[in-house]
Amino acid sequence: MFKLSDLFILLAVAVSFAVSGLLWFEGKQIEGLFTAIWVPSILAFGIYFKLSSLLARRDES
Repeated sequence: MFKLSDLFILLAVAVSFAVSGLLWFEGKQIEGLFTAIWVPSILAFGIYFKLSSLLARRDES
């Protein structure tokens, strides 16, 4: 079900979320918010690539 690329995307989301929280609680709120914006962007790219690979596989058969 999960491919290696899916795990890399989830890892990138987790790292971005952790860095965002770390920056926020260190008092760098602006940098933390900027990094927090990456989380939905990475997820959106991951969903796009997953759907495009599923559609390509469907068109082959």
